[in-house]
Formats: sequence, C-alpha cells, structure tokens
Amino acid sequence: MVHQTMNTKITNAPSASSNNKIMGSVLNGKSGNPTHWPGLCRYMALLIVGSLGACATGPESYPPEPQPPAVGAPVLDNQALPPPLQRGASLWTPVRWAELPGWGQDSLHEAWNAWVRGCERPAPGQAALCADVRKLSIATAQEQQNWIVRSYQPYRVNEANGSEPTGLLTGYYEPILNASRVPTASHRTPLYAPPAGLRAGQAWYSRQEIDTLPAAQAALKGREVAWLADPIDALILQIQGSGRLNLAEPDGRQTQVRVAFAGHNGHTYQSVGRWLLDQRAVREASWDAIKAWAAQNPQRLNEMLWSNPRTVFFREEKLSELDARFGPRGAQGVPLTPGRSIAVDPKSIPYGTPVWLATQGPTLNQQKLVLAQDTGGAIVGAARADLFTGWGGWTDEAYTVAAALKQPLQMWVLWPRKP
Repeated sequence: MVHQTMNTKITNAPSASSNNKIMGSVLNGKSGNPTHWPGLCRYMALLIVGSLGACATGPESYPPEPQPPAVGAPVLDNQALPPPLQRGASLWTPVRWAELPGWGQDSLHEAWNAWVRGCERPAPGQAALCADVRKLSIATAQEQQNWIVRSYQPYRVNEANGSEPTGLLTGYYEPILNASRVPTASHRTPLYAPPAGLRAGQAWYSRQEIDTLPAAQAALKGREVAWLADPIDALILQIQGSGRLNLAEPDGRQTQVRVAFAGHNGHTYQSVGRWLLDQRAVREASWDAIKAWAAQNPQRLNEMLWSNPRTVFFREEKLSELDARFGPRGAQGVPLTPGRSIAVDPKSIPYGTPVWLATQGPTLNQQKLVLAQDTGGAIVGAARADLFTGWGGWTDEAYTVAAALKQPLQMWVLWPRKP
C-alpha cells in the first residue's frame, strides 16, 4: 500500500475471397473498355457448360458447413449503451470503445500478469471472468483485445455529479536501501514494527514524541526491524509504504528483504516539502532539493522531520526469487506490477477493476490498460491515480519517473457486461 504519493483497432475480416478481386479485373479490364464483353460472354458460356458436365459425372457437392466464430472474433461496437453507474465518489458514464484514446495500440500482454495476479482476489462481479483471463495469458494480442471488447463495457470515470473531473496522475515506487540489522556508528535511524496495543484509528505518540519521550521509546524497545544511515531515507520509505533492504547481518552476511506497511501512529500526514516551501527554504519540493537543504542545515533536520507527525510501522517479509519479480502487495492483497498497477480511491473504483488510463505530460505520454490494486492516503477523488513504477535506488528509472510524475489524467473503468 502506498502510504502517501510522491509528489483498438479491431482488424476487419479479410475479403470473402481473393477471387473477387480477380473477377473484378476480368470484368473491368485494365482500362474498363466495354468492348471486352462479347468475348467474355462466350468464354463464360463455355465455362458454365463445362461446369455442368463436370457436375453430371462427378460426386455430389454440397455447400460448406457453417463454421463457428474464430476464437477471439471481434464484435461490432454498436450495441445499445447501458445506463450510467453511480459508484460512491464517482459517476461512471458508458462510452463506446472507439472513444478510448489509443485503444488497440497497447501491448496488452504487459498488463496480463497484473490481471492474473489480481484474479487471486477478484473484484466483486469479476470472478467468473478470471478463468478466461488465465487462459488468455498465452493468447495473441488480438484475441485478448477481442475478448475484452466482448466481455466488458467501458465507462468514463466522472465526478459524482457527472461533471468531467480534473484528473491527476502521480507515481510511487519501492525504494532499495542499504540497512543494518543492528545499530552501528553509521546506521542509527530505526525502522519499527508496530508497538503492542496499537489500534487503528487511534492516535499514538507523534514522530517528535517517539524521538524524545522515554515512554514512547520504551514501548518501541525491541521492535526495531532494521537501521538506516539517513533519516530522510527512512522518511521516504515511510511515505512510499514499503521497500527492499540490502540488510547487513551481524555475522557479516548480506540479505535482501522486503519491509511492508504494517500500520501508522494515527496522526495526519504532513508534507515536509510543503513545510520547506512555506519556510521559503527551497524553490521546489523535490527529494534532491530536500536532501540538499538537510545537508546544509543539519541543526534544523529534526525540525523539518517533526513537521510531519505521522510515523509508519513495518513488517519484514522474505523475498523469494518469484517475489522479487513483483512489487509489494497492495491494498487488494496481490503483488503490484510495475507500470500496470495503480493506487486508486476505492470509493470511486473497486480493487481489481481493469482501467484504461490516458495521460499526456512532461514525464509520460501513455494510453494503456492498468489494474486498480492499491490505495494511499493522498489518493482521493474520482479520476485520481498513483502509478506503481517499480523498484530501485536514487538513480534508477523507477525513482526518477515516480518523483517527477504529476500530470493530467483520464480514466475509463472496464466493467463486465451483463449476460
């Protein structure tokens, strides 16, 4: 679960027979000259007579048996549209497939893994289609596309009153950080598991109180999962909600584990970037700018960190070879797929719903299929999504895209057609 945000073409069937083209050329000639007709008529008469003779002496022939539609055969996009659907914070307005920008141009197989994983915990009303989703994982892109068109109705996601929303797409990722199992001279910032007695919805000690009050520190003693060298890295990890740690063990071994969101202290999240902007300490609230300010103002580091009273707690998870190919489990309870899993407002879009996403801006220009598989504290509203970009360090694409992504968004949910 992201805790806070960082910042078709349907191919027509071929002509009934290529012989139609040949017949057309014979009738029309290269110049369409009508003087070709007399000779042609004599030729056709002989051809018909010969054909009749062949029928008299050869075996009986019958019209070919009608063939069933090919697997993944396309359907016409001209069926009557269903009524709109009210979905809590949004109104879904039915549209035709032709209205989806870029439909038919996406590499659908890239989304299919996310869809198959989502079928481990399918959205209400979609479980019956999951058997087809699994079978079509080895189908062609055209078969996948045709099945979607036959099985689903697209709806534009609008505001609850029906007005067109001002959509926003941001990004989040899974940071990879170096850590130590025990505190050292260089690794002194702890990540904690939830304290005993922590209750969801009830405020516990604030971030400042955790750092300064003996009672809070006593409650967290022995709950340390790992230790980081940079308190800002710990803050970033808490904002993203999960991460991978290259963990140095006391015996010298190094292992990679995942730390996943396990709760928070019940305080409202406040952006340290916003605090710095309000202080006129930075001109932009990027993590590079925040780190640079902290390096130049070490005496004010705690003041900045304490401006966000919320602290996130983690649980450690083993990272198998298979687990490492996917992101952490989102709010739907299934592993996230880079570039194909999004966090949404569940009051607007149920977990597990396939979504057509269209965005154009300085960071991404994409129209593609994604799956609603997560949520986050800042993901609120009808057309609001956070794109999971993958995992990596400070210089990797997963981080750079997530950190820069903040641009307009349009969304269409795909909902099963009624039988």
